[in-house]
Amino acid sequence: MTDRVTTPREGVPFAGWDASQPIPAPLDFHRTPVLQAWTDYNDHMTESAFLLVFGDSSDAFFRYIGIDEAYRAAGASIYTVETRIHNRREARVGDPLLLTLQIFDHDAKRLHILHAMTNEATGEVLATAEQILVHVDMQAGRSSPFPPELAGRIAAIAQAHRHLPVPGTVGVPMGLRKG
Repeated sequence: MTDRVTTPREGVPFAGWDASQPIPAPLDFHRTPVLQAWTDYNDHMTESAFLLVFGDSSDAFFRYIGIDEAYRAAGASIYTVETRIHNRREARVGDPLLLTLQIFDHDAKRLHILHAMTNEATGEVLATAEQILVHVDMQAGRSSPFPPELAGRIAAIAQAHRHLPVPGTVGVPMGLRKG
């Protein structure tokens, strides 16, 4: 038993990268049912649980590109700089969730991604989470460029995702409409 938050794939090492294999567009590595512990007094999945499940999807993505315990033990990781969750529908205990991930943009140190959470039984999109992630040298305590092998994998995924539609919520400022 651990006294911290863990992810479903924690301890699963990087499986290796096979550049000859097609890249899913979008990536589709995480499924989970809604757990009772994730619900609130309205009998819906809580805000914090949405973020937790999006985080589990990120962890699956990280392991796909090569960021696992060994990578972090060597002194680097990816940190979240910003997250914007767009809630569209409620989720209830037992609902089967499918998480997908799409890369929109990247540079030497950062990624712009979008998670989509779908009720796999109904096909309805329940929520999206737009994120900016940054590669970090944990010993130096600052951002650092992705190593070449990671940069190449990210570029390949971004290339595979460039034809995917960009949802209308991506990059939109938040605020109240006047008038």
